[in-house]
Amino acid sequence: MNSGVVRLGGMALANGVLVHGPTAWACAIRRDDGRIEVAARRKRIAASTVENPVLRGPARLLEALALLPQVKRALPAARLPFERPRVVATMVGAASLGRALRRSRISPAVQELVGAALALAPAVLALRGGELAGYHGAEHVSIGTYEHGEARPKEHERCGSHLVGPMLLTGAAGNVAAQRLPEGLRPAGRLAATAASLVASTELFGWMARNPGHPLSKALARPGHELQHRLATEEPTEAQLEVAHAALQACLRLEDVDDHA
Repeated sequence: MNSGVVRLGGMALANGVLVHGPTAWACAIRRDDGRIEVAARRKRIAASTVENPVLRGPARLLEALALLPQVKRALPAARLPFERPRVVATMVGAASLGRALRRSRISPAVQELVGAALALAPAVLALRGGELAGYHGAEHVSIGTYEHGEARPKEHERCGSHLVGPMLLTGAAGNVAAQRLPEGLRPAGRLAATAASLVASTELFGWMARNPGHPLSKALARPGHELQHRLATEEPTEAQLEVAHAALQACLRLEDVDDHA
């Protein structure tokens, strides 16, 4: 990443792109009539100010969840990835199957592998069909080009998909440990394991971003990279890139930074 640029994150929508920085966010969507509509606001919760490693992960999750209602209020026409009924149904079904899996006699290791696949199913379904995967690629191209000062591909090294590897590793370890507790303590153990996995995965993700060449970092990033490359992104159209760039510019204006892309 070039020095002096703001570290950005983002999210693809079914009809646009959300870009957020340390203190502000902006969202641009393509309306049904072809017009681009943009909204930008200051963040109500800024996770970038949290330095405690135990609190950083939960703070980032809380920040992301707090953004979505703001986006919908500012842009009612924005279509969030998980709004489609079949995606909601898949989430409910995956949760039900996950609970049944926990009560089965399958070995803990197999439970974790199947459970991880179930957890990914709603996200994969959300990305298939429509323009979401294209807007995901546009988000990566726009943010990556700004950060590196040169044209970048549709995959991004800080995409949330790279959390898949760390979460599989830490989640499996925590839940296998919880399974070894007395039966009455297992629900509390699984809850503690989930919280610990969130904290550990976030810290691992940050370490991976700082050490991309390390063999462990490459191994942990591989599942997320393959997910991006094969399922989660598509090469964006010029129209989708125009929407992503509008969101990027609006966010950088609130962050008081020039767009060098």
